[in-house]
Amino acid sequence: MSKAQDPFYIVKEEIQESIDKLQSSFHQLERILPDTREQVHLTKELLANCESIEWQVVELNKTIDVAARDPSWYGIDNRELESRRRWTITTRTQVGDVKKSVVARKENGNSESAMCRELMKLPISHKSDRSYQDSAEDNDDFIVSESDRQMLLIKQQDEELDELSASVEIIRGVGLTIHKELLAQEKIIDDLGTEMDSTTNRLDFVQKKVAMIMKKTSAKGQIMMILFLLVLFIILFILVFLT
Repeated sequence: MSKAQDPFYIVKEEIQESIDKLQSSFHQLERILPDTREQVHLTKELLANCESIEWQVVELNKTIDVAARDPSWYGIDNRELESRRRWTITTRTQVGDVKKSVVARKENGNSESAMCRELMKLPISHKSDRSYQDSAEDNDDFIVSESDRQMLLIKQQDEELDELSASVEIIRGVGLTIHKELLAQEKIIDDLGTEMDSTTNRLDFVQKKVAMIMKKTSAKGQIMMILFLLVLFIILFILVFLT
């Protein structure tokens, strides 16, 4: 019987493919951070694959024992039987080593191998305590840092509010000054209007008097009166607008 038709080699090829996939998954596990969802899922998958391969090897080994009872019937010799037994032993050893490594990583809960932990003589509980202590110190430092930052922000806001309050007070003072100036200007304008009204009334009165006098005097007297009024007007103009 050729190897292509021999059931042993068909099953052997399938098992070998499973072992290759198993080793690839184990190398992937070594690169994953511990205590993660992906690490837990891959660990369960590796252990299940190890159990499956071990069961297949055990069943294959049973067929070898059956063939060993009458090798000539199955067309094989003792050398072939011995080669098949060596392969099953080697395969079980490989799968067993992977399974032990996976279980060790699962129990340790980190990416270091069990041998490294034994050499370091550092129990996991101590590392956990140190990790917890470091985490607590980091949290305290973070809280202190955040508190200092908040205090600094509050101080800066207080300073900005003080500056804003000072600016508002300055603007308020300027507004009051402008209001006072406007009131003073309004009073001056009112006084000037009052003086103008008084001067207009006096001029009207004088004009009326002049008109009455001119009616009663002669031409010569009118000329003298006009000259007199002109001089009086000039004097009043000087007194009102130039003083």
